[in-house]
Amino acid sequence: MPAGATLARVLLPRAQHVISYHVVTRGACWGRLAGGPATRVEAGDVLVFPRGDPYVMSIDPASGAAPGEAEVLDFMKKMSVGELPSVVVEGGGGPTQLGLVCGFLGCDVSPFNPLLGTLPRLLRVPHPPAAAGDSLRQLIELTLAESRASRPGGECVRLRLSELMFVEVVRRHLASGAGEPAGWLGGLRDGIVGRALSLLHERPAQPWTLPALAREVGLSRSALAERFTHLVGHPPMQYLARWRMQLAARRLADGEAKVAAVALDVGYDSEAAFSRAFKKATGLPPAGWRRRHAAPAAPAALSRRPR
Repeated sequence: MPAGATLARVLLPRAQHVISYHVVTRGACWGRLAGGPATRVEAGDVLVFPRGDPYVMSIDPASGAAPGEAEVLDFMKKMSVGELPSVVVEGGGGPTQLGLVCGFLGCDVSPFNPLLGTLPRLLRVPHPPAAAGDSLRQLIELTLAESRASRPGGECVRLRLSELMFVEVVRRHLASGAGEPAGWLGGLRDGIVGRALSLLHERPAQPWTLPALAREVGLSRSALAERFTHLVGHPPMQYLARWRMQLAARRLADGEAKVAAVALDVGYDSEAAFSRAFKKATGLPPAGWRRRHAAPAAPAALSRRPR
């Protein structure tokens, strides 16, 4: 697979970034970043490439053979527009068999994405235990069922399942204690900073101050500021300002809401103050951001006059 930015152009044109993940349903294979060491994944494992790096998946860990970028992009484009079925069977005639569910999630990276930089470049989530009620196993099984069936709303269901699986993968990575995650994930792991982050995300338009946030989480102003900055990498109010710009950027790109309404939604009483802050964060005024990132207009329906 080529870099995520290249992949986005054919798979998800509006996305700034593409996260790839693969669920092994049968057999085993190897995954690696381009030029990096190979990681073995077996049936039930999930392999995620969060940072959009070029990568290779193969049955043979030493395999250097791969289709060219143009061939890969042509295949992915045909898949995304429905020219190929959602289940594709290929074969080289050998005895080894491999089954994969491949998913691609589009997301924004600018003006501010607190998650992506905290994830490893290659993330393997081992096969979940066969315990009743295992959420990841259930999501995988439901995804497989949806990919095999042709039912109304199937594409929408698969899209939502992709999002849920990614959330569950990140949860497991966080719970695994693998390393000491810095940034946003490190903040989530901490009880007090995690609570502060939750409050800022739940109520971004609230006129937060550091004293008010400190009271909510039961810590002094100075202690919260020091702990939050150490773990997340930004002071609490700076983090909130960046998160507000991210929310505003998405609202501007997604619809026709007036700039003043977007400003109010993210906690600014003044449209002028919001516009200054937005341009400082993104390099573009709100209207310019909307023009650059808005979804293309749907083509007008052709009409035919009766003869």
